[in-house]
Amino acid sequence: MSSGAGVKLRIDGIAKRYGPVVALEPLSLEVRSGELLTILGPSGSGKTTLLQVICGLVEPDAGRLFIDGHDRTVMPVHQREIGLVFQNYALFPHLTVAENVGFPLKMRGRPAGEIRDRVATALTMVQLGHLGGRFPRELSGGQQQRVALARCFVYQPAIILMDEPLGALDRQLREHMQIEIKRLHRETGATIIYVTHDQEEALALSDRICLMNHARIEQVGTPQEIYEHPRTAFTAGFIGTSTLLRGQVEGDALATPHGRFALPPGSTATGAAALVIRPEHLRLGPGPNAIRGVVAETVYAGAETRLLFDLADGTGAALRLPTGTTPPEIGTEVEAHWTTETAVLVPL
Repeated sequence: MSSGAGVKLRIDGIAKRYGPVVALEPLSLEVRSGELLTILGPSGSGKTTLLQVICGLVEPDAGRLFIDGHDRTVMPVHQREIGLVFQNYALFPHLTVAENVGFPLKMRGRPAGEIRDRVATALTMVQLGHLGGRFPRELSGGQQQRVALARCFVYQPAIILMDEPLGALDRQLREHMQIEIKRLHRETGATIIYVTHDQEEALALSDRICLMNHARIEQVGTPQEIYEHPRTAFTAGFIGTSTLLRGQVEGDALATPHGRFALPPGSTATGAAALVIRPEHLRLGPGPNAIRGVVAETVYAGAETRLLFDLADGTGAALRLPTGTTPPEIGTEVEAHWTTETAVLVPL
């Protein structure tokens, strides 16, 4: 992997084992300067180990790690100039908001006047300029997380690592804080590595997503690329909702238990493969590529209603009903179709 201009962090063949347990398969990754890259994956996928290697809490068994082109593989944590934002805020309860935010600058021996000015700027940036004299216990959860963000941004680290920072917040506040993080990222141009298991959060926040599974990288790409062009069945199943029709490639079609279906244009998979059809691309009624199943559930979500139905072999399928459509009753047999070019073929 090249280390071209604009690369803030380069991971080259990093691997980690704990006895017989493989925590990280050898992997390589580049994080561009000024981007927000999300490391996404289920529990046990390796994302936390990768985060610990990046910030220096864990030393890899193999590979090298470069920040701004300099080898930092064995550099101690406190020398890496990496900011950390955690789920539990990690604020000092005996210090005021302003003292918490200024703590990193104080530890670096910055002059009192500079600390005062930069703290004021950071608190204004997170819209807490009026709360500098309060203590953490006097703040809401969302306000405490903003203080943690300000404390990280205030000393302008080379890289900011965020480890599931919104996991303790309720849904409405979490969505609000996602917007705040996007705003802060845009205004500061900081390089942020964001770790989460929440796919919706990853899609909403990221410039790019690094999806991990079984201690290795499954796919890296923009949210649109990951969603619309998954390269594996795992990606298709983990990011968003999909109908996966498994079968064997035979000529220009995929032979499945549900019928033979034309391959999408540009398909390259051979042998065992699966068609991936997103809910927005399935339509009720007969068509050139059609499947039949029995309605299992309908889910009303305000802006949309999702229809879930089961095929004969138990394969689950999902489609979005147009606004104002009355969903068929549970237990009803339905037929749904898609156009060939809206599906994606992935190898199995």
